[in-house]
Amino acid sequence: MLTYLIQQSRLLLLTASTASIVSGICGVLMISRINIALTSEAHSAALIWSFFGLIVVLVLSRTLSSVLFEYLAQHAMARLRHYISGRVLAAELRELEEIGAANVYSALSSHCASVVQFFVTLPSLLNHSVVVVGCMVYMLLLSWHIFFAAVIMIGLGALGHYLAQRKAMEFLKKASREHDRLFGYFRSLTDGSKELRLNAQKRALFRDKLLGQSIEEARKNRTIGASIFMASSRWGNFLIYAFIGLVLFVLAENIPNRNQVMTGFALVFFYMMGPLEGLLGAIPRAKVSGIAAERIEEIVKGMSEFAPAFTTASVDRSFQSIQLTNVIHRYHHEQSDETFELGPVNLAFQPGTITFLVGGNGSGKTTLAKLVAGLYAPESGTVTVDGVPVDHSSRDNYRQLFSAVFSDFHLFERLLERDRHDLDEAGNRLLHHLHLEKKVKVDNGAFTTQSLSQGQRKRLALVVARLEDRPFLVFDEWAADQDPTFKDVFYRELLPELKSEGKAVLVISHDDRYFNLGDRLLKLENGKLEETS
Repeated sequence: MLTYLIQQSRLLLLTASTASIVSGICGVLMISRINIALTSEAHSAALIWSFFGLIVVLVLSRTLSSVLFEYLAQHAMARLRHYISGRVLAAELRELEEIGAANVYSALSSHCASVVQFFVTLPSLLNHSVVVVGCMVYMLLLSWHIFFAAVIMIGLGALGHYLAQRKAMEFLKKASREHDRLFGYFRSLTDGSKELRLNAQKRALFRDKLLGQSIEEARKNRTIGASIFMASSRWGNFLIYAFIGLVLFVLAENIPNRNQVMTGFALVFFYMMGPLEGLLGAIPRAKVSGIAAERIEEIVKGMSEFAPAFTTASVDRSFQSIQLTNVIHRYHHEQSDETFELGPVNLAFQPGTITFLVGGNGSGKTTLAKLVAGLYAPESGTVTVDGVPVDHSSRDNYRQLFSAVFSDFHLFERLLERDRHDLDEAGNRLLHHLHLEKKVKVDNGAFTTQSLSQGQRKRLALVVARLEDRPFLVFDEWAADQDPTFKDVFYRELLPELKSEGKAVLVISHDDRYFNLGDRLLKLENGKLEETS
């Protein structure tokens, strides 16, 4: 994932990195100029001009680096969200259901933010690395045997940091996975607000056992991981201070030009302390970015890698027959904790027909509707349109034949109809037909409010489905939340109207007193389909 982002902004990243490296080099050169100024009796014009020139280059390069890396961070965030969103939009519905909404939300928010921290951290890593390396080179020029002692010190620090990093990464990965689970609980705070308020015991258990424990687990793992990194940083600080003492009281006793060497080392050490601590602190943040990138890759990997790009071009939205032949679909059934098999289903639909589908809870009604609409791919059997089989490459075009209002429907902020100039007028006409004109209007392609009852929101969803003007409509328990007046409007007015327009309609319903208005009645029992009339 980080490789993908780097490749997308290679030139800009190279420019920003070069600016960071230049600022680090300028900082080290300034130390050498300061040491010369402190230990020489006269200051030449070249020394003065070079010192102030380095200041100008240092400030300009550091400013350029900061601005470019901030741009890169925001650019990377946008690209990453575009990438994940694109994969989500191209994925099959079943894949998204298996991945879970919480994981997708977590990838788009917290994991994206963590990955972007890599670009925020990178200038510090580069700048501090150049400063530390430059200071080491300056040490070598001052005294080679002190330089080798410094190399041993850095080697011990690197070894301790490596061992600590391996342990810390285990806890940070656990924290990342727990964070995904936590997003699901955050969603339950609002989605389950009614149920939690009606049951104080359930509310307390959710707070303490689910949400509370998840918060604490994420906190504990993140804290332990970060603490191990901090301890390794303090180990590095200890080695630096110990090395300063070793230089001052042992190694620098009998060396030539002792005053210049000691002044140079004092400047180098105190100048290098900040960058070295910054480097040790930036490494954990870069590691967290890597963990987040790995987690995003795990989540995205569950989506179809070679899903065909969906088309926005106009497709043929008409058919003479849709045929399901020996279609079988299997999925995990939560109620029985077993694999549930739907089918084999042999079924045909023609324009201008109304089909009612009934069955008990868990019998597979909604699953069958999703198979008919192309939202699920059958595990075996075929779906054909006018004799042409629907396969992976044509399934998205096939889905464009359908509009549906499922029980877990979603209303978007706007009516996403591109080519309708009469959208407001047609929408308001439908709202009037559904007796909603006093509650809501369509204004500039959007509903003026969605703060309505569930039954009223379902009527808005019906308006959206009608405005799409597809040849096949699916209604999943649409009338369940409607009062008797609107049930009558739906069954006795809207369905006949759709039939007269030549639409095929599949209605999942338990309202048996209206079944005589349909052309046929299908019944599902334990995944097996039979036609009763």
